[in-house]
Amino acid sequence: MDKNEKIKASAYWRENIKYVLLLLAIWFLVSFGAGILFKDELNQFKIAGFKLGFWFAQQGAMYVFVILIFVYVRLMNTLDKKYGYDE
Repeated sequence: MDKNEKIKASAYWRENIKYVLLLLAIWFLVSFGAGILFKDELNQFKIAGFKLGFWFAQQGAMYVFVILIFVYVRLMNTLDKKYGYDE
């Protein structure tokens, strides 16, 4: 691997880790934040008869996690094309 490829690979992984940390932070905020820390404020609202804090703790965090998986796939496809790692 020549120096230019190492620089490109390093930039690729740096950007990849940035995406992973951002998506994990979002997941943490939704699951821990909405389900535990902010549940009292969110429980003032209801979805289908359930308090919003309870809904996030039971279902919302899982939905957000699945959505984040699709977002990560899209981000990685874009990143692969940007750095020429797509096939």
